[in-house]
Amino acid sequence: MGFEWYTDFVDLSYKPEDEIVCYFKVKSDLPIEESSGRVASESSVGTWTTLSRLPDRIKWLMAKVFRIDGERIAVAYKTDLFEEGNIPQFLSSVAGNIFGMRAIKGLRFEDFEVPASFAKHFKGPNFGIDGVRNIMRVHDRPLTATVPKPKVGFDADEYAEVGYRSWVGGIDILKDDENLTSQPFIRFEKRLAKVMKARERAENETGEKKGYLINITAEAREMERRAELVADYGNEFVMVDILTAGFSAVQTVRNKCEELGLAIHAHRAMHGAFTRNEEHGISLKVLTKLARMAGVDHMHVGTGVGKMAGDKAEVMELRDVCRKSWHNFKPVFPVSSGGLHPGLIPDIIELFGVDVIIQAGGGVHGHPDGSEKGAMALRQAISAVLEGVDLEDYAKSHSELARALERWGRVSPK
Repeated sequence: MGFEWYTDFVDLSYKPEDEIVCYFKVKSDLPIEESSGRVASESSVGTWTTLSRLPDRIKWLMAKVFRIDGERIAVAYKTDLFEEGNIPQFLSSVAGNIFGMRAIKGLRFEDFEVPASFAKHFKGPNFGIDGVRNIMRVHDRPLTATVPKPKVGFDADEYAEVGYRSWVGGIDILKDDENLTSQPFIRFEKRLAKVMKARERAENETGEKKGYLINITAEAREMERRAELVADYGNEFVMVDILTAGFSAVQTVRNKCEELGLAIHAHRAMHGAFTRNEEHGISLKVLTKLARMAGVDHMHVGTGVGKMAGDKAEVMELRDVCRKSWHNFKPVFPVSSGGLHPGLIPDIIELFGVDVIIQAGGGVHGHPDGSEKGAMALRQAISAVLEGVDLEDYAKSHSELARALERWGRVSPK
């Protein structure tokens, strides 16, 4: 039938050398050797049938399935198959047409490894954990962040006031949510101006450095323009919805932010469309690695105890992807967010230690006595854990934490 070509891409005796290795889970009605050969073929030099002419140079470029373990396979790719420093082209190859092949019933891109010879073409984070800590002047505890709630609907004055109250209560960083950009009721420029004035007030009153993760997500050139405005106001951060914007735009923004001296906060909005089905799609581990290569400085990784999908094992794995030594890339600050409140802080610090940004939205603004008291309660919970004091005991002399525990206890929201 002309399909014998596919098995040429399977060689279980092959030993990769200085190659990119991608790990997939494959479901098919075909034998695994045939289905895995289709994945390797379509993601490298192949087509659906044997070709009448194939120069040795192109044979050398053929991807090779070199390991099969049940439904899981490992595929080696010569680095010459990929343009240096081009994440979109990399994904177009190893996560492109292979997901649409009729013979493949389910395909999960689970992980990948790159050699130093390929990694060197990507910039990675400009600041990383140490750089962000230097900006914020906080070196011995988790950083705290909050999103004003409701996530959209405030005008610029209302939004800035919530930010101010959060900052004076002890929050380090105010953060826009993923769907707040420049809507008619809160245009980007006006929000930036109002919030920066509120930040100045909060810094003067508290003596602490405060940050603002303003969402610049838009068309790439507009993101560059917004980043320039952010720098003009003296802010140090921007936020990008990296998946909805796309990795091409992320790499463009990374270059602009290096010029402007801005750190990048990566929101993972839309990841569930790729990651939640364990039989098909792309894992969050892959997306987090790509984000680190592209050059973000903070990355959302989940909580293991909050409202978002993702168990503790996955969160710890993503934590390590962000922080462990990996080629020339600085470590990324993992962001734990989604249904957090003061009662869950012991769990979060147990999972992450101090190198984490703890973001609580409803867990700050849902406090019975308002956002400022909610911010105080969050900081008190962190202090209690770092001092080795049980939350309930610490709450006896800290009324803000006591009120938070009365409201939420240790519950994990769903």
